[in-house]
Amino acid sequence: MSFTGWFILFLIVQLIHFLGTWKLYVKADRKAWEAAIPIYNAIVLLGILKRPKWWVILLFIPTVNLIMFPVLWIETCRSFGFKTTKDSILAIVTLGFYIFYISYFNDPKYDENRKLKAPTAIGDWLSSIAFAIIAATIVHNYFIRPYVIPSSSLEKTLLIGDYLFVSKFHYGARVPMTTVSLPMIHDSIPGLQTKSYVFSDDYENRNNSLINKLQLPYMRLPGLKKIKRNDIVVFGQPADTLRNMNILTSDRNYYKPIDKKTNLVKRCVGVAGDSLEIKDGYIYINGKRSILPESAKPQWYHIVDTGEERFSIPALKRYNVRLEEAKYGNGKYFLNLTDEEAKAIAKNPIVKSVTKNLAPSGFYDKNQSLFPHNPMYPWSVDNFGPIYIPKKGATVELNAKTIPFYKRIIQEYEQNELTFFGDDIYINGKKVNSYTFKQDYFWMMGDNRQNSLDARAWGYVPFNHVIGTPVMVWFSYDKDTRKIRWDRMFRTVTNGESKSYFWIGILAFIGVLVFVFMPKKKKTK
Repeated sequence: MSFTGWFILFLIVQLIHFLGTWKLYVKADRKAWEAAIPIYNAIVLLGILKRPKWWVILLFIPTVNLIMFPVLWIETCRSFGFKTTKDSILAIVTLGFYIFYISYFNDPKYDENRKLKAPTAIGDWLSSIAFAIIAATIVHNYFIRPYVIPSSSLEKTLLIGDYLFVSKFHYGARVPMTTVSLPMIHDSIPGLQTKSYVFSDDYENRNNSLINKLQLPYMRLPGLKKIKRNDIVVFGQPADTLRNMNILTSDRNYYKPIDKKTNLVKRCVGVAGDSLEIKDGYIYINGKRSILPESAKPQWYHIVDTGEERFSIPALKRYNVRLEEAKYGNGKYFLNLTDEEAKAIAKNPIVKSVTKNLAPSGFYDKNQSLFPHNPMYPWSVDNFGPIYIPKKGATVELNAKTIPFYKRIIQEYEQNELTFFGDDIYINGKKVNSYTFKQDYFWMMGDNRQNSLDARAWGYVPFNHVIGTPVMVWFSYDKDTRKIRWDRMFRTVTNGESKSYFWIGILAFIGVLVFVFMPKKKKTK
Protein backbone atom coordinates (compact mmCIF):
# COMPACT_ATOMS: atom_id res chain seq x y z
CA MET A 1 0.00 0.00 0.00
CA SER A 2 1.26 3.50 -0.83
CA PHE A 3 1.66 6.32 1.69
CA THR A 4 -1.59 7.80 0.32
CA GLY A 5 -3.42 4.54 0.98
CA TRP A 6 -2.09 4.37 4.51
CA PHE A 7 -3.12 7.99 5.14
CA ILE A 8 -6.69 7.23 4.01
CA LEU A 9 -6.76 4.15 6.27
CA PHE A 10 -5.46 6.30 9.14
CA LEU A 11 -8.34 8.76 8.65
CA ILE A 12 -10.87 5.90 8.60
CA VAL A 13 -9.48 4.57 11.89
CA GLN A 14 -9.72 8.08 13.36
CA LEU A 15 -13.37 8.32 12.30
CA ILE A 16 -14.16 4.96 13.91
CA HIS A 17 -12.36 6.07 17.07
CA PHE A 18 -14.39 9.30 17.22
CA LEU A 19 -17.72 7.57 16.72
CA GLY A 20 -16.95 4.96 19.36
CA THR A 21 -15.44 7.14 22.09
CA TRP A 22 -16.71 10.74 21.95
CA LYS A 23 -19.37 9.97 24.56
CA LEU A 24 -16.73 8.50 26.85
CA TYR A 25 -14.60 11.64 26.47
CA VAL A 26 -17.62 13.68 27.61
CA LYS A 27 -18.18 11.30 30.57
CA ALA A 28 -14.58 12.03 31.60
CA ASP A 29 -15.24 15.81 31.51
CA ARG A 30 -13.46 16.30 28.18
CA LYS A 31 -14.87 17.84 24.99
CA ALA A 32 -16.42 15.64 22.30
CA TRP A 33 -14.33 17.31 19.57
CA GLU A 34 -11.13 16.18 21.32
CA ALA A 35 -11.92 12.63 20.23
CA ALA A 36 -11.76 13.72 16.58
CA ILE A 37 -8.27 15.31 16.38
CA PRO A 38 -5.67 12.74 15.21
CA ILE A 39 -2.80 12.08 17.65
CA TYR A 40 -4.14 14.70 20.06
CA ASN A 41 -7.11 12.41 20.76
CA ALA A 42 -4.69 9.63 21.74
CA ILE A 43 -2.85 11.96 24.14
CA VAL A 44 -6.15 13.00 25.73
CA LEU A 45 -7.30 9.38 25.97
CA LEU A 46 -4.09 8.37 27.74
CA GLY A 47 -4.75 11.17 30.23
CA ILE A 48 -8.26 9.81 30.80
CA LEU A 49 -6.80 6.33 31.32
CA LYS A 50 -4.13 7.70 33.72
CA ARG A 51 -1.39 6.26 31.53
CA PRO A 52 1.87 7.92 30.35
CA LYS A 53 1.52 10.28 27.39
CA TRP A 54 4.60 8.77 25.68
CA TRP A 55 2.57 5.60 25.03
CA VAL A 56 1.25 7.43 21.95
CA ILE A 57 4.64 6.76 20.29
CA LEU A 58 4.07 3.02 20.66
CA LEU A 59 0.87 3.30 18.63
CA PHE A 60 2.89 4.22 15.54
CA ILE A 61 5.59 1.54 15.76
CA PRO A 62 4.75 -1.36 13.38
CA THR A 63 4.07 -4.72 15.11
CA VAL A 64 4.29 -2.99 18.51
CA ASN A 65 1.00 -1.22 17.79
CA LEU A 66 -0.67 -4.62 17.28
CA ILE A 67 -0.10 -5.17 21.00
CA MET A 68 -0.83 -1.61 22.09
CA PHE A 69 -4.29 -1.36 20.53
CA PRO A 70 -5.74 -4.28 22.57
CA VAL A 71 -4.09 -2.81 25.69
CA LEU A 72 -5.88 0.51 25.13
CA TRP A 73 -9.20 -1.21 24.41
CA ILE A 74 -9.00 -3.08 27.72
CA GLU A 75 -7.82 0.04 29.60
CA THR A 76 -10.77 2.01 28.20
CA CYS A 77 -13.26 -0.65 29.30
CA ARG A 78 -11.77 -0.74 32.82
CA SER A 79 -11.80 3.05 33.15
CA PHE A 80 -15.56 3.09 32.59
CA GLY A 81 -16.51 0.26 34.96
CA PHE A 82 -16.26 -2.77 32.64
CA LYS A 83 -13.51 -4.63 34.50
CA THR A 84 -14.33 -8.30 34.23
CA THR A 85 -12.33 -10.88 32.29
CA LYS A 86 -15.35 -11.27 30.02
CA ASP A 87 -15.23 -7.55 29.16
CA SER A 88 -11.52 -7.78 28.30
CA ILE A 89 -12.07 -10.80 26.06
CA LEU A 90 -14.98 -9.13 24.26
CA ALA A 91 -12.89 -5.98 23.71
CA ILE A 92 -10.19 -8.06 21.98
CA VAL A 93 -12.32 -10.44 19.90
CA THR A 94 -14.48 -7.56 18.59
CA LEU A 95 -11.33 -5.59 17.64
CA GLY A 96 -12.36 -2.78 19.99
CA PHE A 97 -15.93 -2.43 18.72
CA TYR A 98 -17.14 -3.59 22.15
CA ILE A 99 -16.52 0.04 23.15
CA PHE A 100 -19.42 1.05 20.87
CA TYR A 101 -21.67 -1.21 22.97
CA ILE A 102 -20.40 0.43 26.16
CA SER A 103 -20.92 3.95 24.76
CA TYR A 104 -24.32 3.61 23.09
CA PHE A 105 -26.15 0.82 24.96
CA ASN A 106 -25.06 1.52 28.54
CA ASP A 107 -24.66 4.40 30.93
CA PRO A 108 -20.98 4.04 31.81
CA LYS A 109 -19.48 5.98 34.73
CA TYR A 110 -15.93 7.25 34.53
CA ASP A 111 -13.87 5.83 37.38
CA GLU A 112 -11.39 8.63 37.94
CA ASN A 113 -9.80 6.95 40.94
CA ARG A 114 -9.57 3.41 39.61
CA LYS A 115 -6.54 1.34 40.53
CA LEU A 116 -4.17 0.94 37.60
CA LYS A 117 -3.23 -2.55 38.68
CA ALA A 118 -5.32 -5.24 36.97
CA PRO A 119 -8.24 -6.44 39.15
CA THR A 120 -7.19 -10.10 38.83
CA ALA A 121 -3.86 -11.90 39.20
CA ILE A 122 -4.17 -13.27 35.65
CA GLY A 123 -4.83 -9.79 34.30
CA ASP A 124 -1.81 -8.40 36.12
CA TRP A 125 0.36 -11.24 34.78
CA LEU A 126 -0.87 -10.66 31.21
CA SER A 127 -0.15 -6.94 31.51
CA SER A 128 3.43 -7.64 32.57
CA ILE A 129 3.88 -10.11 29.72
CA ALA A 130 2.45 -7.65 27.18
CA PHE A 131 4.86 -4.88 28.08
CA ALA A 132 7.80 -7.26 28.25
CA ILE A 133 6.95 -8.31 24.68
CA ILE A 134 6.63 -4.66 23.62
CA ALA A 135 10.08 -3.80 25.00
CA ALA A 136 11.66 -6.91 23.49
CA THR A 137 10.01 -6.24 20.10
CA ILE A 138 11.40 -2.69 19.96
CA VAL A 139 14.91 -3.95 20.75
CA HIS A 140 14.53 -6.84 18.29
CA ASN A 141 13.23 -4.68 15.42
CA TYR A 142 15.40 -1.57 15.76
CA PHE A 143 18.55 -2.34 17.76
CA ILE A 144 19.82 -5.89 18.32
CA ARG A 145 18.42 -9.26 17.32
CA PRO A 146 19.71 -12.79 17.97
CA TYR A 147 20.74 -14.98 15.05
CA VAL A 148 22.20 -18.47 14.71
CA ILE A 149 24.73 -19.59 12.08
CA PRO A 150 23.03 -22.42 10.12
CA SER A 151 25.71 -23.25 7.51
CA SER A 152 29.47 -23.40 6.99
CA SER A 153 29.74 -20.62 4.39
CA LEU A 154 31.85 -18.48 6.77
CA GLU A 155 33.60 -21.45 8.40
CA LYS A 156 36.70 -20.59 10.48
CA THR A 157 35.36 -17.06 10.99
CA LEU A 158 31.84 -17.92 12.14
CA LEU A 159 31.05 -21.54 13.00
CA ILE A 160 27.89 -23.60 12.68
CA GLY A 161 26.18 -23.29 16.06
CA ASP A 162 27.39 -19.75 16.78
CA TYR A 163 24.62 -17.60 18.24
CA LEU A 164 25.09 -13.98 17.27
CA PHE A 165 23.91 -10.57 18.31
CA VAL A 166 23.20 -8.74 15.05
CA SER A 167 23.24 -4.94 15.10
CA LYS A 168 20.45 -3.32 13.11
CA PHE A 169 21.49 0.27 13.79
CA HIS A 170 24.92 0.09 12.11
CA TYR A 171 23.41 0.27 8.60
CA GLY A 172 20.10 1.74 9.78
CA ALA A 173 17.23 -0.35 11.13
CA ARG A 174 14.66 -1.34 8.52
CA VAL A 175 11.09 -0.59 9.60
CA PRO A 176 9.00 -3.83 9.57
CA MET A 177 6.94 -3.98 6.38
CA THR A 178 4.63 -6.89 7.19
CA THR A 179 2.14 -5.34 9.60
CA VAL A 180 0.11 -8.43 10.50
CA SER A 181 2.66 -10.77 12.06
CA LEU A 182 3.71 -12.27 15.36
CA PRO A 183 6.30 -10.16 17.21
CA MET A 184 9.92 -11.40 17.38
CA ILE A 185 9.18 -14.42 15.15
CA HIS A 186 10.62 -14.43 11.66
CA ASP A 187 8.95 -16.35 8.82
CA SER A 188 7.53 -19.45 10.54
CA ILE A 189 6.21 -20.44 13.97
CA PRO A 190 8.69 -22.78 15.70
CA GLY A 191 7.41 -26.35 15.88
CA LEU A 192 4.38 -25.68 13.69
CA GLN A 193 6.13 -24.90 10.38
CA THR A 194 3.39 -22.44 9.47
CA LYS A 195 3.76 -18.80 8.49
CA SER A 196 4.13 -16.36 11.37
CA TYR A 197 2.50 -13.63 9.31
CA VAL A 198 -0.67 -13.11 7.29
CA PHE A 199 0.10 -12.71 3.60
CA SER A 200 -0.87 -14.08 0.19
CA ASP A 201 2.06 -15.61 -1.71
CA ASP A 202 0.21 -15.67 -5.05
CA TYR A 203 2.75 -13.90 -7.28
CA GLU A 204 0.34 -13.02 -10.07
CA ASN A 205 -2.28 -11.49 -7.75
CA ARG A 206 0.04 -10.16 -5.06
CA ASN A 207 -0.92 -6.53 -5.67
CA ASN A 208 -4.67 -7.24 -5.70
CA SER A 209 -4.81 -9.12 -2.41
CA LEU A 210 -6.52 -7.07 0.33
CA ILE A 211 -4.25 -8.41 3.07
CA ASN A 212 -1.15 -7.68 0.95
CA LYS A 213 -2.22 -4.06 0.71
CA LEU A 214 -1.49 -3.77 4.43
CA GLN A 215 2.24 -3.98 3.65
CA LEU A 216 4.09 -0.83 4.70
CA PRO A 217 6.32 0.85 2.10
CA TYR A 218 10.07 0.27 2.52
CA MET A 219 11.51 2.67 5.11
CA ARG A 220 14.82 2.71 6.93
CA LEU A 221 16.19 4.70 9.87
CA PRO A 222 19.50 6.56 9.39
CA GLY A 223 22.54 4.31 9.94
CA LEU A 224 25.89 4.87 11.60
CA LYS A 225 27.89 3.67 8.59
CA LYS A 226 27.66 2.35 5.05
CA ILE A 227 28.43 -1.22 4.02
CA LYS A 228 32.12 -1.54 3.22
CA ARG A 229 33.97 -4.21 1.29
CA ASN A 230 34.56 -7.35 3.35
CA ASP A 231 32.00 -6.45 6.03
CA ILE A 232 30.08 -9.46 7.33
CA VAL A 233 26.40 -8.77 6.60
CA VAL A 234 23.10 -10.43 7.54
CA PHE A 235 20.44 -10.09 4.84
CA GLY A 236 17.29 -11.64 3.41
CA GLN A 237 18.05 -14.07 0.60
CA PRO A 238 16.87 -12.53 -2.70
CA ALA A 239 16.22 -15.99 -4.20
CA ASP A 240 13.67 -16.68 -1.49
CA THR A 241 10.98 -15.62 -3.95
CA LEU A 242 11.24 -18.97 -5.76
CA ARG A 243 9.32 -22.16 -5.06
CA ASN A 244 12.57 -24.08 -5.24
CA MET A 245 15.65 -22.07 -4.28
CA ASN A 246 17.93 -24.78 -5.66
CA ILE A 247 16.55 -24.22 -9.17
CA LEU A 248 17.44 -20.56 -9.47
CA THR A 249 16.66 -20.36 -13.19
CA SER A 250 12.98 -21.06 -12.47
CA ASP A 251 10.45 -18.37 -13.31
CA ARG A 252 7.84 -19.91 -10.98
CA ASN A 253 7.78 -17.03 -8.52
CA TYR A 254 5.73 -16.60 -5.41
CA TYR A 255 5.65 -13.42 -3.43
CA LYS A 256 7.33 -13.42 -0.04
CA PRO A 257 7.65 -10.13 1.87
CA ILE A 258 11.15 -8.66 1.95
CA ASP A 259 11.26 -8.66 5.75
CA LYS A 260 10.19 -12.33 5.89
CA LYS A 261 12.75 -13.81 3.50
CA THR A 262 15.23 -16.42 4.77
CA ASN A 263 18.10 -14.74 6.62
CA LEU A 264 21.68 -15.43 5.53
CA VAL A 265 25.09 -14.20 6.67
CA LYS A 266 27.89 -13.67 4.14
CA ARG A 267 30.86 -11.42 3.49
CA CYS A 268 30.23 -8.40 1.27
CA VAL A 269 33.12 -8.75 -1.20
CA GLY A 270 31.84 -6.07 -3.61
CA VAL A 271 29.88 -2.85 -3.04
CA ALA A 272 27.71 -0.73 -5.33
CA GLY A 273 29.67 0.65 -8.26
CA ASP A 274 32.40 -2.02 -8.18
CA SER A 275 33.49 -4.19 -11.09
CA LEU A 276 34.07 -7.72 -9.77
CA GLU A 277 35.81 -10.76 -11.22
CA ILE A 278 36.92 -14.10 -9.79
CA LYS A 279 40.15 -15.57 -11.21
CA ASP A 280 41.30 -19.00 -10.03
CA GLY A 281 39.31 -18.54 -6.82
CA TYR A 282 40.63 -15.07 -5.97
CA ILE A 283 38.42 -11.97 -6.07
CA TYR A 284 39.44 -8.95 -8.11
CA ILE A 285 37.77 -5.57 -7.55
CA ASN A 286 38.15 -2.94 -10.26
CA GLY A 287 41.03 -4.95 -11.72
CA LYS A 288 42.98 -5.37 -8.47
CA ARG A 289 43.10 -8.45 -6.28
CA SER A 290 41.01 -7.91 -3.15
CA ILE A 291 42.92 -7.70 0.13
CA LEU A 292 40.95 -9.56 2.78
CA PRO A 293 40.96 -8.60 6.47
CA GLU A 294 42.85 -10.60 9.08
CA SER A 295 39.70 -12.36 10.30
CA ALA A 296 38.76 -13.71 6.84
CA LYS A 297 39.73 -17.35 6.22
CA PRO A 298 38.92 -18.15 2.55
CA GLN A 299 39.26 -21.83 1.77
CA TRP A 300 39.10 -24.14 -1.24
CA TYR A 301 39.12 -27.89 -1.75
CA HIS A 302 42.59 -29.34 -2.25
CA ILE A 303 43.72 -32.75 -3.47
CA VAL A 304 46.43 -33.97 -1.06
CA ASP A 305 48.38 -36.92 -2.45
CA THR A 306 49.84 -39.14 0.31
CA GLY A 307 50.35 -42.32 -1.73
CA GLU A 308 49.60 -45.35 0.41
CA GLU A 309 50.01 -43.56 3.74
CA ARG A 310 47.18 -41.99 5.73
CA PHE A 311 47.02 -39.12 8.19
CA SER A 312 46.27 -39.86 11.81
CA ILE A 313 43.29 -38.12 13.38
CA PRO A 314 45.54 -35.92 15.61
CA ALA A 315 47.45 -34.83 12.49
CA LEU A 316 44.26 -33.79 10.73
CA LYS A 317 43.15 -31.87 13.79
CA ARG A 318 46.54 -30.18 13.94
CA TYR A 319 45.97 -28.91 10.41
CA ASN A 320 42.55 -27.57 11.43
CA VAL A 321 40.69 -30.04 9.19
CA ARG A 322 37.07 -30.93 9.94
CA LEU A 323 37.10 -34.73 10.30
CA GLU A 324 33.75 -35.15 8.54
CA GLU A 325 35.24 -33.39 5.50
CA ALA A 326 38.45 -35.46 5.41
CA LYS A 327 37.53 -37.63 2.41
CA TYR A 328 40.13 -40.26 1.46
CA GLY A 329 40.39 -42.50 -1.60
CA ASN A 330 42.95 -43.76 -4.12
CA GLY A 331 45.80 -42.59 -1.93
CA LYS A 332 44.49 -39.03 -1.90
CA TYR A 333 42.70 -36.74 0.53
CA PHE A 334 40.09 -34.21 -0.56
CA LEU A 335 40.48 -31.46 2.06
CA ASN A 336 38.96 -28.00 2.47
CA LEU A 337 41.92 -25.76 3.34
CA THR A 338 43.03 -22.14 3.43
CA ASP A 339 46.18 -21.25 1.49
CA GLU A 340 48.16 -21.16 4.74
CA GLU A 341 46.88 -24.57 5.82
CA ALA A 342 47.70 -26.01 2.39
CA LYS A 343 51.27 -24.74 2.68
CA ALA A 344 51.60 -26.21 6.17
CA ILE A 345 50.22 -29.62 5.20
CA ALA A 346 52.51 -29.75 2.14
CA LYS A 347 55.51 -29.83 4.51
CA ASN A 348 54.38 -33.11 6.06
CA PRO A 349 56.81 -35.92 5.07
CA ILE A 350 54.02 -38.25 3.86
CA VAL A 351 52.59 -35.63 1.47
CA LYS A 352 53.72 -35.92 -2.15
CA SER A 353 51.71 -33.00 -3.59
CA VAL A 354 48.95 -30.51 -2.79
CA THR A 355 46.78 -29.24 -5.65
CA LYS A 356 43.98 -26.69 -5.38
CA ASN A 357 40.89 -28.15 -7.04
CA LEU A 358 39.60 -25.26 -9.18
CA ALA A 359 36.81 -25.26 -11.77
CA PRO A 360 37.73 -23.52 -15.04
CA SER A 361 35.31 -21.34 -16.97
CA GLY A 362 34.16 -22.02 -20.51
CA PHE A 363 31.52 -24.69 -19.94
CA TYR A 364 27.87 -23.76 -19.29
CA ASP A 365 26.10 -26.20 -16.99
CA LYS A 366 22.44 -25.28 -16.52
CA ASN A 367 22.24 -27.63 -13.53
CA GLN A 368 25.02 -25.70 -11.80
CA SER A 369 22.78 -22.65 -11.99
CA LEU A 370 25.29 -19.81 -11.85
CA PHE A 371 24.29 -16.17 -12.24
CA PRO A 372 23.19 -14.78 -14.68
CA HIS A 373 21.85 -18.19 -15.76
CA ASN A 374 22.55 -17.67 -19.46
CA PRO A 375 24.65 -19.72 -21.94
CA MET A 376 26.39 -16.51 -23.04
CA TYR A 377 28.20 -16.57 -19.69
CA PRO A 378 29.71 -20.07 -19.15
CA TRP A 379 31.35 -19.25 -15.81
CA SER A 380 32.35 -21.39 -12.83
CA VAL A 381 32.47 -20.74 -9.08
CA ASP A 382 36.25 -20.22 -9.32
CA ASN A 383 36.39 -18.27 -12.59
CA PHE A 384 33.51 -15.83 -12.73
CA GLY A 385 32.80 -12.46 -14.33
CA PRO A 386 33.60 -9.68 -14.78
CA ILE A 387 30.32 -8.11 -13.68
CA TYR A 388 29.19 -4.63 -12.69
CA ILE A 389 27.54 -4.19 -9.28
CA PRO A 390 24.68 -1.65 -9.71
CA LYS A 391 24.79 1.65 -7.85
CA LYS A 392 21.84 3.90 -7.05
CA GLY A 393 21.50 6.57 -9.73
CA ALA A 394 23.83 4.80 -12.18
CA THR A 395 22.54 4.12 -15.71
CA VAL A 396 23.38 1.03 -17.75
CA GLU A 397 22.71 0.11 -21.36
CA LEU A 398 20.04 -2.53 -21.92
CA ASN A 399 20.40 -5.04 -24.73
CA ALA A 400 20.42 -8.80 -25.29
CA LYS A 401 23.83 -9.14 -23.61
CA THR A 402 23.13 -7.04 -20.50
CA ILE A 403 19.48 -7.85 -19.76
CA PRO A 404 20.30 -11.25 -18.11
CA PHE A 405 22.16 -9.33 -15.37
CA TYR A 406 19.46 -6.77 -14.65
CA LYS A 407 16.18 -8.53 -15.49
CA ARG A 408 15.45 -9.55 -11.89
CA ILE A 409 16.45 -6.13 -10.56
CA ILE A 410 14.05 -4.35 -12.91
CA GLN A 411 11.13 -6.72 -12.34
CA GLU A 412 11.41 -8.05 -8.80
CA TYR A 413 13.53 -5.67 -6.74
CA GLU A 414 12.42 -2.37 -8.28
CA GLN A 415 8.85 -3.41 -9.18
CA ASN A 416 8.65 -2.57 -12.89
CA GLU A 417 6.76 -4.30 -15.68
CA LEU A 418 9.33 -5.71 -18.11
CA THR A 419 8.30 -7.07 -21.54
CA PHE A 420 10.10 -8.06 -24.73
CA PHE A 421 9.03 -7.79 -28.38
CA GLY A 422 11.75 -9.32 -30.52
CA ASP A 423 14.94 -7.44 -29.66
CA ASP A 424 13.03 -4.48 -28.21
CA ILE A 425 12.80 -4.00 -24.42
CA TYR A 426 9.85 -2.27 -22.77
CA ILE A 427 9.66 -1.06 -19.16
CA ASN A 428 6.18 -0.11 -17.95
CA GLY A 429 5.00 -0.02 -21.57
CA LYS A 430 7.78 2.31 -22.78
CA LYS A 431 10.52 1.20 -25.18
CA VAL A 432 13.93 1.70 -23.56
CA ASN A 433 17.62 1.08 -24.24
CA SER A 434 18.91 1.98 -20.77
CA TYR A 435 17.95 1.76 -17.11
CA THR A 436 18.74 3.85 -14.00
CA PHE A 437 18.92 1.99 -10.69
CA LYS A 438 16.80 3.07 -7.72
CA GLN A 439 18.96 1.59 -4.95
CA ASP A 440 22.41 0.17 -4.21
CA TYR A 441 23.28 -3.49 -4.69
CA PHE A 442 25.97 -5.69 -3.13
CA TRP A 443 27.83 -8.92 -3.86
CA MET A 444 27.74 -11.37 -0.94
CA MET A 445 29.92 -14.49 -0.79
CA GLY A 446 31.02 -17.09 1.74
CA ASP A 447 34.63 -17.58 2.81
CA ASN A 448 34.08 -21.31 2.26
CA ARG A 449 34.39 -20.53 -1.43
CA GLN A 450 33.41 -23.87 -2.96
CA ASN A 451 30.81 -24.79 -0.38
CA SER A 452 28.63 -21.71 -0.23
CA LEU A 453 25.28 -20.89 -1.83
CA ASP A 454 25.84 -17.19 -2.44
CA ALA A 455 25.75 -14.38 -5.00
CA ARG A 456 27.39 -16.56 -7.64
CA ALA A 457 24.11 -18.49 -7.65
CA TRP A 458 21.44 -15.81 -7.18
CA GLY A 459 23.18 -12.54 -8.02
CA TYR A 460 22.93 -9.11 -6.47
CA VAL A 461 21.61 -8.32 -2.99
CA PRO A 462 19.47 -5.12 -2.88
CA PHE A 463 20.11 -2.76 0.02
CA ASN A 464 16.47 -3.06 1.12
CA HIS A 465 17.20 -6.76 1.88
CA VAL A 466 20.04 -5.86 4.29
CA ILE A 467 19.28 -6.51 7.97
CA GLY A 468 22.49 -5.68 9.84
CA THR A 469 25.93 -6.85 10.86
CA PRO A 470 26.94 -9.35 13.58
CA VAL A 471 28.76 -7.76 16.51
CA MET A 472 29.18 -10.58 19.03
CA VAL A 473 28.97 -14.35 19.50
CA TRP A 474 27.03 -14.67 22.75
CA PHE A 475 26.79 -18.49 22.73
CA SER A 476 28.29 -21.32 20.69
CA TYR A 477 27.39 -25.00 20.58
CA ASP A 478 29.07 -27.77 18.58
CA LYS A 479 26.28 -30.20 17.68
CA ASP A 480 28.81 -32.81 16.47
CA THR A 481 30.60 -33.08 19.81
CA ARG A 482 27.54 -31.88 21.79
CA LYS A 483 29.73 -29.46 23.69
CA ILE A 484 29.59 -25.74 24.41
CA ARG A 485 32.45 -23.78 22.86
CA TRP A 486 33.25 -21.73 25.93
CA ASP A 487 36.15 -19.92 24.24
CA ARG A 488 33.77 -18.36 21.67
CA MET A 489 31.17 -17.02 24.10
CA PHE A 490 30.88 -13.21 24.28
CA ARG A 491 33.53 -12.83 21.59
CA THR A 492 33.33 -9.87 19.21
CA VAL A 493 32.85 -10.28 15.47
CA THR A 494 35.16 -7.89 13.65
CA ASN A 495 37.42 -7.61 10.62
CA GLY A 496 40.32 -6.99 12.99
CA GLU A 497 41.37 -8.89 16.08
CA SER A 498 38.46 -10.58 17.82
CA LYS A 499 38.23 -9.93 21.57
CA SER A 500 36.59 -11.99 24.30
CA TYR A 501 34.38 -10.40 26.96
CA PHE A 502 33.48 -13.71 28.57
CA TRP A 503 33.56 -12.70 32.23
CA ILE A 504 31.92 -9.33 31.57
CA GLY A 505 29.15 -11.14 29.70
CA ILE A 506 28.67 -13.72 32.47
CA LEU A 507 28.54 -11.04 35.18
CA ALA A 508 26.05 -8.99 33.13
CA PHE A 509 23.87 -12.07 32.64
CA ILE A 510 23.90 -12.81 36.38
CA GLY A 511 23.08 -9.17 37.09
CA VAL A 512 20.00 -9.32 34.84
CA LEU A 513 18.78 -12.50 36.55
CA VAL A 514 19.22 -10.93 40.00
CA PHE A 515 17.35 -7.78 38.93
CA VAL A 516 14.44 -9.73 37.41
CA PHE A 517 13.96 -12.40 40.07
CA MET A 518 15.07 -10.75 43.32
CA PRO A 519 12.01 -10.02 45.50
CA LYS A 520 11.16 -6.33 45.49
CA LYS A 521 10.93 -4.52 48.82
CA LYS A 522 7.47 -3.18 49.49
CA LYS A 523 7.26 0.57 49.90
CA THR A 524 6.01 1.77 53.28
CA LYS A 525 3.52 4.55 53.52
